[in-house]
Amino acid sequence: MLPDIDLGALGGLTEQEAAERLRVEGANQLPSTKRRGLLALAWEVIREPMLLLLVGAGAIYLVLGELKDSLVLLASIFVVLGISLYQQRKTERVLEALRDLSSP
Repeated sequence: MLPDIDLGALGGLTEQEAAERLRVEGANQLPSTKRRGLLALAWEVIREPMLLLLVGAGAIYLVLGELKDSLVLLASIFVVLGISLYQQRKTERVLEALRDLSSP
């Protein structure tokens, strides 16, 4: 069981505190951003260090003459890139929907 709490004793913020927090921190809402294009999202994913490391490993395999291993690694990189782009787009749509729900 939960203990009995007197909600009247929980004062909350005064008008001055609320106004000051609103001035300092801004309104309590999700930031609105414009939609990014597919190339911008792809560039963001490509710049990730782990993906760059995999590309470097694929290039090293290619230089060493391991064509089969290199192609498998580079193909898997494209699969990861596609999945990441799909998830980024889906996330942007969900955030947009949340923004629409939260605004009056």
